[in-house]
Amino acid sequence: MKKIILSFVAIFVMVNIYAQTATPSEYHYQKLSLFEVLPVTSSDIIFIGNSITDGCEWSELFSNINVKNRGISADRTYWILERLDQIINGKPRKLFVQAGTNDLGAGHSPQSVTDNIAKLIDRFQAESPETELYIQSIFPVNNGFEKFAKHHGSKDKEIIEANELLKQLCALKGVTFVDVYSKLVDENGKLNREYTNDGLHLMGTGYLVWKKLIEEYVN
Repeated sequence: MKKIILSFVAIFVMVNIYAQTATPSEYHYQKLSLFEVLPVTSSDIIFIGNSITDGCEWSELFSNINVKNRGISADRTYWILERLDQIINGKPRKLFVQAGTNDLGAGHSPQSVTDNIAKLIDRFQAESPETELYIQSIFPVNNGFEKFAKHHGSKDKEIIEANELLKQLCALKGVTFVDVYSKLVDENGKLNREYTNDGLHLMGTGYLVWKKLIEEYVN
């Protein structure tokens, strides 16, 4: 029995290591190579995250050329940590972070997401302390569309847990936590169908809800 338990532990550790070191997609490196040649300045307001961030035209949404999109579809918090240098070196005025969905979908814990966001905060507070940080909640999902199965099941509860941990982290670190989750969720704890057509990503109406909530921080 002891050998069986040890075997399961070993498999779990190996799966976790693989997930943390899994190679990002070609698209990831395409976007990353673009970001490396696009400047970030001290006047800029940066949005960083996964496909939900990547899918928005932020500068148009806010009518502000200094609002810049640094989202990459399918990104995870530990990959975001690996690409912070170019942003930190530019000393942006503000940074909006929305990440963690893909971490949870890959089997990582809410605590793991929070730990990585803590590392991001620590780096900015040490290397670009003038940058105002806004950590946004992980968004709800909706399994009624029968897509993105890895984001369903226990993930509803994990998203709530992760958001509570992120809220506590922000209070501890003295940065702003923005609860977008509660503005997008329906009475059943799912991403409201008014704002999505696949159960994970946002339609234009969803981005308008998001914009309204953070507009005071952006402006």
